[in-house]
Amino acid sequence: MKLTCEDRRICWSEDRERMELGALSKLREMGTPIMWAEGHPGPLESEGWTVELGGLIDAPSVLTYDEILELPKTVVDARLTSVSGFSVGGRWEGVRMRHVIDLMNPQPTASHVQFVSYGRTYSTCIPLEVARRERTLLAYGFEGERLTSDYGGPVRVFCPYLWGYKSAKSVVAVDLVDRSIPGFWEERGYPDAAEIKPRVVLDVNSGEYRRIAGGEVIGFVD
Repeated sequence: MKLTCEDRRICWSEDRERMELGALSKLREMGTPIMWAEGHPGPLESEGWTVELGGLIDAPSVLTYDEILELPKTVVDARLTSVSGFSVGGRWEGVRMRHVIDLMNPQPTASHVQFVSYGRTYSTCIPLEVARRERTLLAYGFEGERLTSDYGGPVRVFCPYLWGYKSAKSVVAVDLVDRSIPGFWEERGYPDAAEIKPRVVLDVNSGEYRRIAGGEVIGFVD
């Protein structure tokens, strides 16, 4: 079924009311839903943004936004897929999470990575092995544009291998831990494994409902 622009406006009107006024982006133009379960923080500035690095490492440190931009840039063509029922694909830009982890010098007992979002109400964990995969990023851009806070800017996790609630937005802390610590949605009953399951989702790119096979969404089965 093909959605019209009006259909999409109605479907996501509640989310769109929370968009940053005047903030133009490809994600917004496509009608990508805004998902801030803990409440939209409003505009967030990249100037002065920092990400604390801690947990099971030898020496806690801080990465500034400018320092993140100076790290080797990676662009991946992949999809963010939400358990709420949509999937959006494109060229996501950022730093491979494994590069950030290597900078942290993990201790041998580290098995998971915990991400904490702005305001520190939202957190989530993913296995260290998943964080080290090729397309898991600390992302700051989409299709050549910097991410706004609507979509998790200035920097967010992008992990196409798991449901989107594992791709924490507006990250302020990355901690290496020895177990998976339940976060915002996990405490509310969402599966910690966050394995993407077969189902029908809205393909934001086309405006059509499509069926996915499960696992990382690299195509549709219908």
